[in-house]
Amino acid sequence: MPDECTSIQEIRTEIDEIDRQVIASFAKRFAYVKAASKFKTDATSVKAKERFVAMLQQRRIWAQEEGLNPDVIEKLYQDLVAYFIEEELNHWQSNQ
Repeated sequence: MPDECTSIQEIRTEIDEIDRQVIASFAKRFAYVKAASKFKTDATSVKAKERFVAMLQQRRIWAQEEGLNPDVIEKLYQDLVAYFIEEELNHWQSNQ
């Protein structure tokens, strides 16, 4: 727990481990994004604009529930998911 850390190095080590887990979770999310491409019928369905907007809104709600700035979390997901969509589109096109 953060309050139990006895040095800045211990805190940094814990932060590094959390970041590693976050990045591993993003990689797992990306694997599901690529798997979803086999169910998409065209480039529009890959981009799924309405899903993108709804997803961002839900992440904003989750951020607020966790006491985080929803604007920051939305920006993070906009960038991350835009990258994933581009990669999913490339994956989808290579399988056509």
